[in-house]
Amino acid sequence: MRNDRKTFKARQIMTTTSADNGASAADGGGNGEWSWFSPARKPDAPRGPQGERDGGEEIPSRPVTPIRRVGSGAERRAHPGGTGTHAPAEAPAPGAEAARAAAPGAERPQPPARAGTDAAPGPAEHQRAEDPATGPASAARPATPDRESSPDAVLIRRNLEEIEPVADSVTAYFYALLFVQHPQLRELFPASMDSQRDRLFRAVLTAGKLVDEPEILTEYLSHLGRGHRKYGTRPEHYPAVGECLLASLARYASTTWSDAAEEAWVRAYTTISQTMIDAAAEDEKHSPAWWDAEVVWHERRTSDIAVVTVRPDQPYPFRAGQHTMVETPWWPRVWRHYSFADAPRPDGLLSFHVKAVPAGWVSSALVHRARPGDVVRLGPPAGSMTVDHGSDAGLLCVGGGTGIAPIRALVEDVAEHGRSRPVEVFYGARRARELYDLETMRELERRHPWLSVRAVVSEDDSRPGDRPDGEPPLVGELPEVVSRYGPWASYDGYLSGPPGMIRSGVAAMQSVGVPAHRIRHDSLDELVARGE
Repeated sequence: MRNDRKTFKARQIMTTTSADNGASAADGGGNGEWSWFSPARKPDAPRGPQGERDGGEEIPSRPVTPIRRVGSGAERRAHPGGTGTHAPAEAPAPGAEAARAAAPGAERPQPPARAGTDAAPGPAEHQRAEDPATGPASAARPATPDRESSPDAVLIRRNLEEIEPVADSVTAYFYALLFVQHPQLRELFPASMDSQRDRLFRAVLTAGKLVDEPEILTEYLSHLGRGHRKYGTRPEHYPAVGECLLASLARYASTTWSDAAEEAWVRAYTTISQTMIDAAAEDEKHSPAWWDAEVVWHERRTSDIAVVTVRPDQPYPFRAGQHTMVETPWWPRVWRHYSFADAPRPDGLLSFHVKAVPAGWVSSALVHRARPGDVVRLGPPAGSMTVDHGSDAGLLCVGGGTGIAPIRALVEDVAEHGRSRPVEVFYGARRARELYDLETMRELERRHPWLSVRAVVSEDDSRPGDRPDGEPPLVGELPEVVSRYGPWASYDGYLSGPPGMIRSGVAAMQSVGVPAHRIRHDSLDELVARGE
């Protein structure tokens, strides 16, 4: 990066203070030790297992370093294909291979060789998910009309509309530029970028879309900031990402790009960075970046589904209905999302229902390779599909496949709170023999008179002896079967399962009277990426 390039003027930098030391852009954090361009910690300060200094000294947070301009308008007109940053002599080709080729030694890993499959790895593990790089449910709403938007939001959305048709090329160029100019960041990402390469870029773009919705934006970014601690993300990484973001936008949004648009993105990205840094710093005070958890029980329910129970190395606070990210020792830096299958237990153990899918790195490892004694890593809990215990409303719970895991946790949660409120569970699968947890749900039903469990299959090809509990299941698509019953106007809706089921399930619940604001599930963007 050229040393003679000026930073943005002070009026263009949002001087949000850090969570810890109160330093702002104006004072640079005192003596410069934690100033805008300084590293997150002294180079010789060793890191403990969770990122703290030896001796337990607290690591202060800092305001984010301002990103630099892509280049003056004159420079862009003279070099329309340039980035304005210290790009390589020949810009990396904006193709799918560019991001992988940018990092020396980043060879494509091979898939797990278990269970008789040799499928290539890829983004196909469909479990419960809320990826830090996907947007909240509200992000899917239509953009606010320009007449109601701020000038910055108008400029940002015009850029986004222009790059949408070439989003893959923009993403590949962004990562290639990031890894060429900042090769030290490559180690934060998995060896294969197939499923990861668009997540960070997509997260930033999602935040850009929400620039005029501060409450939603803050909640989304705070979650991202806390979640990114497990990746090793530090405050000094944000300027590099911001500069490569601006360079990518300048290259591919050339029609709508301007000095004003660039300044709008700088203001937006400064807010994004500061919010994430502050959330991470606050979280660092009371939570580790990740938890090590030992596998203590591994139960195969079917040929491709296992219940994996782990013991965290320290207390793990969560609520029934939430989920977490899991990293296995066989695939470092590859994290996948799984729901908790139980309400919090006195013994502190955590259980997950995992289905191995073709090309699923983490799911295949957890189902076919994990054994008691193995140690996995857990990210922080996330998700808002939780029970409101201050309400007397009934619960209408719909779980498809391994989506029954958080539904079971919700039932246990209601039971533990001791309030009698109706809970209606619809548990669906393609065939009766795939209802692997039906007997557990039936046992809960026998213990709790307020609970009703209905099994649903889309293809009833079973014989009576094949039925897990001897009772014939209802036949039909799960959301359609739910709509046959009711009325449900006085119920809160909970949905967990594949993205298609969630979409149709929301429509089915609304059609039988459940208000939209009382239907809880993770965003569809997150579900599309679940367990990739």
